[in-house]
Amino acid sequence: MNSTLAKIAEIKAKMVRTQRNKATAHHLGLLKAHLAKLLRELITPKGGGGGGPGECFDVAKTGDARIGFVGFLSVGKSILLNNLAGVYSEVAAYEFTTLTTVPGVIRYKSDKIQLLDLPGIIEDAKDRKGRGCQVIAVALTCNLILIVLDVLKPLGHKKIIENELEGFGIRLNSKSPNIGFKKKDKGGINLTATCPQSELDAETMKNILAEYKIHNADVTLRSDATADDLIDVVEGNRVYIPCIYVLNKIDQIAIEELDIIYKVPHCVPISAHHRWNFDDLLEKIWDCVKLVRIYTKPKGQLPDYTSPVILPDSRTTVEDFCMKIHKNLIKEFKYALVWGLSVKHNPQKVGKITCWRTRMSFRL
Repeated sequence: MNSTLAKIAEIKAKMVRTQRNKATAHHLGLLKAHLAKLLRELITPKGGGGGGPGECFDVAKTGDARIGFVGFLSVGKSILLNNLAGVYSEVAAYEFTTLTTVPGVIRYKSDKIQLLDLPGIIEDAKDRKGRGCQVIAVALTCNLILIVLDVLKPLGHKKIIENELEGFGIRLNSKSPNIGFKKKDKGGINLTATCPQSELDAETMKNILAEYKIHNADVTLRSDATADDLIDVVEGNRVYIPCIYVLNKIDQIAIEELDIIYKVPHCVPISAHHRWNFDDLLEKIWDCVKLVRIYTKPKGQLPDYTSPVILPDSRTTVEDFCMKIHKNLIKEFKYALVWGLSVKHNPQKVGKITCWRTRMSFRL
């Protein structure tokens, strides 16, 4: 592991020394690809051994969405969980108070949301320092990450935590690159770009693929892509997770500073101790987890608006609805009647692959 860390440090030093221009783009792309390979080797070491990277830290997933609290030591994650979910997570004035994952559950707008208070991480956690790998491995399973920051020193901590999560393959508040990539047995490297490219050209792309020993592939660039985008697609293990930056301890700053913080994207200022601005935080959480509510309608009766079936926005077919209730339901499924804003007529008879994007009433 020490040799891998030395190689990573050497590559980072080379990247810092290299000027960024068109002449060095190919060289930088090659360095980035080599660095990505070394980071993958570091966080997924070879050899046997029981348990995954999140062993002893992960907890059973419950509810409609899972949210992880990530942050440095003593930033207020535990007291935030205590006051939001009403569960006990030890709070004290010293570091390393939370030594394992502490779960809690809240209900908001009929949604059941699981909260995870993760142990504080330290700098260079991605390089297997402390137990940062276990903490970040649990964060990989979350639908939303709350990065809890001390409002008195937010920028420095924010940058470090983002770097740790990125080194583990987590991409915050971003979408998967719109790049088509398919390996093949022969025919060389074929590049197709459907729009102008400002950074990635055929030579840079071939250099990056050669680092992965890929010499035959079809690559389609459907947006203005970077070398980092191509590396993420080739690696194939990146996770794209929305994130909210929770700036805690706003009771210690002036109102003028608070007005500035409110303008920062994806940020919610709070005071976990005084329970200030929890309403804004919960509303922001609900917007980010993107859940869809489906109300069932018994035959000849009004829809049951008290107990909706909750599905993620990315999985809203009739088949997903049936699987949410019981896996055997899809075996007996024939058709469904759907009421709502996106149907052509009320009710509309649909099959199991039909999907929706708005609130609907539903009957099998």
